[in-house]
Amino acid sequence: MTTGSQRTRTVLHLPCLGPDAVPLERAVAAVLGYARGRRWLRFRSPGRPEGRWVRVPAFGWARFDAHPPSTGPDADVLIAEGLHGRLDRTGWHAVHDALVGLAPVVEAVGARAAGRPFWELPADEFSVLDEPGTVGALLRHLGQEAGPHPAHVLAALHHRHPDLVPHLTPTTRRALLPHVEEGDSGVEAVVHRELRANAGAFAELEAAVAAVVGDARPGRLRLHDVLLWLTTTLRLAHAVELGEHVAG
Repeated sequence: MTTGSQRTRTVLHLPCLGPDAVPLERAVAAVLGYARGRRWLRFRSPGRPEGRWVRVPAFGWARFDAHPPSTGPDADVLIAEGLHGRLDRTGWHAVHDALVGLAPVVEAVGARAAGRPFWELPADEFSVLDEPGTVGALLRHLGQEAGPHPAHVLAALHHRHPDLVPHLTPTTRRALLPHVEEGDSGVEAVVHRELRANAGAFAELEAAVAAVVGDARPGRLRLHDVLLWLTTTLRLAHAVELGEHVAG
């Protein structure tokens, strides 16, 4: 367990979040706020037509991160809806069909990784110079063939393969694009670089988050995703405030 003084000295250098380093304690507070923060919602029902105020989770942690692994594509779609919202009938079938159709590609990613998590793969796996067949090329193919609801598809795939398939949305993908370097196979290469460059800090972040939330143990791919999404959607300061309030 990291002491308070040690945690203060540890920082994450994540250019996709901005030029300033993120202290580990701030990252922990942000994830804790994402996991435990609540907001007010005005709720009306047939029994209470005048409505009443209720406090509901502010973010998707309970419906996604704390949800147990799924057992098939039907459950995968439901988990993805827990993070990105309900789909209409057409959208539901589009995501379901995409998950079924992409299953061989996901299997190929796992075979190529050979048991190694995303952040332990060599940089060559995310270089166009070593394509075809690399993990980076296969992940790019997943994004390209995810259909009209790519965030739902990638959320489901990440939930099933949390150490191998990054969860990307149009918002976070746009934030990563300016950091793509020549020769990169895609934005996944940016995530890979940042995880490799901050390996020790992310290991501490994983342990610290698991110790304070208790109901889930998100890996560093998901932690990177949460921090990036909170930053790009201007919710980071609010999540940190919620997390500090919960911790206090």
